Amino acid sequence: MATLKERNVAILAVDGFEQVEMTGPRDSLQAAGARTVLISAKTDPILGMHHDKPGDRFPVDMTFLQAASEPVVFDALLLPGGVVNADEIRMQPKAQEFVRAMFKADKPVAVICHGAWLLISSGVVQNRTLTSWPSLRDDLVNAGAQWVDEEVVVDGSLVSSRKPDDIPAFSRAFIELLQSTTR
Repeated sequence: MATLKERNVAILAVDGFEQVEMTGPRDSLQAAGARTVLISAKTDPILGMHHDKPGDRFPVDMTFLQAASEPVVFDALLLPGGVVNADEIRMQPKAQEFVRAMFKADKPVAVICHGAWLLISSGVVQNRTLTSWPSLRDDLVNAGAQWVDEEVVVDGSLVSSRKPDDIPAFSRAFIELLQSTTR
């Protein structure tokens, strides 16, 4: 198995992210050798959620503003869901800018559940096939995407899944995509 040593994966999130949708894939990436960097609107620790119950606080490594000035140092992007997180992060211009830069560079992007709202607001889903939490179907279709109800969908450099139950397949698909890409 190829290692992800020296691969840098950006994780974009704000308060209210679904904790397991960040920690599950992050832990799998780190076990494969990747370095993960948690990026948020400000440097204060951010709060994860267990559905509608508060979870743990996580230290932030850098801000959207800092990351937007250097997206080239990242090899991939992970976007966890969580309704509160997804609704807030989509309104962050620097987060949108970072997403657009990753898509323009055709770098692997993994998005789960409500995280696809940031992709919609960033204008990068047109003519892409992906999945999400079912309530985002209309939003994605209206933004020009083809929505499917599958555990994991890989469309070029984009990996998507619907919900926490999909995390094992989601993490495997993202790691396989990262292993197959050249730096």
